[in-house]
Amino acid sequence: MSLFGNINEKEIAEKKQRLQELENEKNFNRRLSDLDRTYKEGLTTLRDLLAPASLKFQSSHFELNGKVARSFFVLTYPRFLSTNWLSFIINAEGALDCSMFIYPIDSETILKKLKSKVGEIGSQIAINQEKGAVRDPMLETAYHDVEGLRDSLMQGTEKYFRFALYFTIYADDLKELDRNSVALESALGAKLIVTKRAMLQTQDGFNSTLPLGLDALDVANNMNTGPLSTAFPFVSSDLTSNDGILYGINRHNNSLVLFDRFAMENANSVVFAKSGAGKSYAVKLEVLRSLMVGIEVIIVDPENEYKHLAEAVGGTYLNVSLNSNSRINPFDLPAVIEGEENADVLRSAVVNLLGLFNLMIGKLNPTEEALMDKAVWATYAKKDITESSDFRTAEYPTMNDLVEILNGMVGAESLAQRLSKFTEGTFAGIFNQPTNVVLNNQLVIFSIRDLEDQLRPIAMYIILGYIWNTVRSEMKKRILVLDEAWILMQHEDSARFVFGIAKRCRKYYLGLTTITQDVADFMASPYGKPIVTNSSIQLLLKQSPAAINIIAETFYLTEGEKYLLLESEVGEGIFFAGLKHAAIKIYASYVEDQIITTDPKQLLEIQESQEKVN
Repeated sequence: MSLFGNINEKEIAEKKQRLQELENEKNFNRRLSDLDRTYKEGLTTLRDLLAPASLKFQSSHFELNGKVARSFFVLTYPRFLSTNWLSFIINAEGALDCSMFIYPIDSETILKKLKSKVGEIGSQIAINQEKGAVRDPMLETAYHDVEGLRDSLMQGTEKYFRFALYFTIYADDLKELDRNSVALESALGAKLIVTKRAMLQTQDGFNSTLPLGLDALDVANNMNTGPLSTAFPFVSSDLTSNDGILYGINRHNNSLVLFDRFAMENANSVVFAKSGAGKSYAVKLEVLRSLMVGIEVIIVDPENEYKHLAEAVGGTYLNVSLNSNSRINPFDLPAVIEGEENADVLRSAVVNLLGLFNLMIGKLNPTEEALMDKAVWATYAKKDITESSDFRTAEYPTMNDLVEILNGMVGAESLAQRLSKFTEGTFAGIFNQPTNVVLNNQLVIFSIRDLEDQLRPIAMYIILGYIWNTVRSEMKKRILVLDEAWILMQHEDSARFVFGIAKRCRKYYLGLTTITQDVADFMASPYGKPIVTNSSIQLLLKQSPAAINIIAETFYLTEGEKYLLLESEVGEGIFFAGLKHAAIKIYASYVEDQIITTDPKQLLEIQESQEKVN
C-alpha cells in the first residue's frame, strides 16, 4: 500500500508542476499580447491620417477642422438641359465636393409606366376638348415628350435612369458659407434647376458627397440618356498649345486659346458671324499677331476695313478700281515649279480664264465655251507662248489681244462684242493692261471697295488668280484672307476656284481664311460646305436667328451651343480646332485695339487725334 501511495503522490506533484508551467506560459502570452496591442495603439494609421481633428453636425451645416460646410441636393430640372451646364460649378473657385449617383431602370418597366402616363394625359386632353376649354400647352407638351421618349426607348436609342446629384461647399465662417450658398442656388436657379439644402440631414449629406459610393440622402430624378449626358462635368476643352498665337480666352475655364493653324492637317479657317459681331476685328487681331511671328499675310478687302492696319504696320495697300493705277493682267502665268510641266500650267491657266469669262460676260453655252477655249489658246500663241516656251521671259497677252482673235473667228462676233466693254467701253483699262503690282511686303492688301458691284466678283477672281500664281511660284508661310467670301460663292465658277485653292493651298504652305456674314448664300453654293469641311479651324461668332439653323446643321451644334451663339456679345462665340471646340472671348490689348478697331466712332476719334498731332 505504501508503494502505490508514494507513486500517486509523485505523479500528483508532477502534474501540479506542469499546470503551474502552463499557467505561467499563459500569463506570459497574455502580457505579450497586451504589450503588442499597446504598441499598435501608439502607431499612426491611414485612418488616423484621414480622420478630421474635429467634426460637429448642426441642423443646417456642419463644422469640420475649423471650416464650416453645407450640403445640397438637386430637386428638379428644367425641360431642356444644355451641354456643359455643370462645368461652371466644377471650375468655380473655392472648395466643393460633388457626387452623382446613376441607377439604371429596366426599359420594359418604364415603358409600362409611360404607356399608362400617355393614357392619363390623352384622357385629360380629350376631357378638356369635350368641355370646350382652351387648350393646355403644358398637357400637349407633356404628351409629345412622353410619346417621343417611348419611341426612343423602343428603338434602343435611349435608356432610362434615376439620377441623384449632391453638392457640399466649404467656407471659413458661417457668413461666407451663407453667401456662397446663395450664389450656388442663384447660379443653378438661373438655369431653372431647383436645389435644396440638406436641413436636418447634414450628416447624410456629408456622407453622400464623400468618395464612399453611399447615397444616404436618396433624392433622385428620372432621366433618359440625352439629359443625363449633359451633366457630365469634365467637358471644358483645352485649346492651349506650346506654339502659335493667342486667339482669345476660353470662356469655360478662363484659360488661353493658343493655337498654331499651320500645325493642323491644313491651315485653312472660316469665320461666320452676323454684321457687327466682331468677325473682322477677330481676323485683324489674328493677322496682326501672325505678322509678329513672321508670317506673310495677303488680304482681299471689299470694304476698306484693313487700311488702318496696313498704315500702322507699314503694309502695302493696293486700291483696285477704274481710277487707280493698280493693274493685274488675268493672262499672267505662274513660274513653273519642280515636278510640273509647261503644258499643265498653261492648261490650268486656260481653264481659270474660261471661269473668269463666265463671270465677265455671262454663262457660256457649250458652243461659246468651245470658241472661247480655242481663242484663248490662239491668244497665247500670238505672243509665242506655247508648251515649250519659257514663261519667265514671255510677254503675256492682254484682253485686247483676245478680242482681236475673237473678231477674226467665225461665230465669235457676239463674244467679242460682249468683251469689248472691258477693252473699249465703260470698264476699259482695269483688266486689259499688264500687271504692275508686286507682292514684296509682309502685309499686302487689295481693296476693291471703289469698284462697282458688277465688277467686284470679277476683280476678286482676278486678284485671287494673281495671288495663287505668286504663292505657287515661291513657297513661304502665308495667310490669305478672303473677306466677304459670299460674293464669290454666288457664282459657280468663282466658288469652284475658291474651293480649288482651299484644297491645294496646304502643299504651298498657305492658309486660306474665308469670312462671311451671309451664311445662307455661302452654304447655298455646292462648294460652301466642302470649303468648311476643308478648314481645320472654324470661328463662329454671334449669329442671327435666320441663319442659326444652317449653322447648327453644318457644325452639328447642340441646342445649348445654338443659344450661346444667339446670346453672345460682340467678340464672343465658339472656336473649333480640329475635333476640339470651346466657347471663346476675343481679347486685344489697348495698342492692338487702336490698330484693328472697326468701330466708326473710335476710328473717327483716332483720325481727329492724328490730325491734331500733324
